[in-house]
Amino acid sequence: MTKFNGFLPGKQPTFAVYTQFISELLPLIDHVVELKVTLYAMWAIQQREGTFRYLLRRDFTANAAFLAGIGGEAALDDGLARACARETLLSTEVELGESPERLYFINTALGRTALEQVRLGLWPPGDEGLVEILPERPNIYRLYEDHFGSLTPMIADMLKDAEKDFPLSWIVEAMRIAVAKNALNWRFVQGILDRWQREGKGNAVDQRPDERDGKRYISGEYADFLEW
Repeated sequence: MTKFNGFLPGKQPTFAVYTQFISELLPLIDHVVELKVTLYAMWAIQQREGTFRYLLRRDFTANAAFLAGIGGEAALDDGLARACARETLLSTEVELGESPERLYFINTALGRTALEQVRLGLWPPGDEGLVEILPERPNIYRLYEDHFGSLTPMIADMLKDAEKDFPLSWIVEAMRIAVAKNALNWRFVQGILDRWQREGKGNAVDQRPDERDGKRYISGEYADFLEW
């Protein structure tokens, strides 16, 4: 048995381990290579920068001492497979150049979000064979796609402009009013926002259009384009 000489004196670099790892995950891991791979991944992921962090297989193989300590690349692949089967690590494959590349995420809230973003195709190739994971789209973009239709570049620009001009809560509420009235077009939402800004949000903005005189619910620049 090779003995450990002890930790060096003075302040040494450290990394964080979730308390849940000790209380819940550690008792479940019954394979030493899986344990080593899991701990190495937790350390290595914290050496990365950015909101959405991931590891590649080469991040494990690049550490010769670690690789020798677990028994080589075959053992590494077995350890990664076990950690993924347990869902301590999450993984997905992307096409980079001529060959696919597998990305590994820690199963945290950010890791799950990153995995979903990659699976949705929200990533471009980056430098040195890496990928850039795009941030999760704001709530109004998802709300539009869920209830109004496809997010075209023109609509995306309108949403961006709306974010600059109005509070997010206003936009979400106006979209929900449009959904409730089955007026599923952005002009209707824009009309509500314009009226709130012009007349004050406290007015009765969700009243039905006056059918007696043919006046539309929304007045102003977009009134002639509203679809009922």
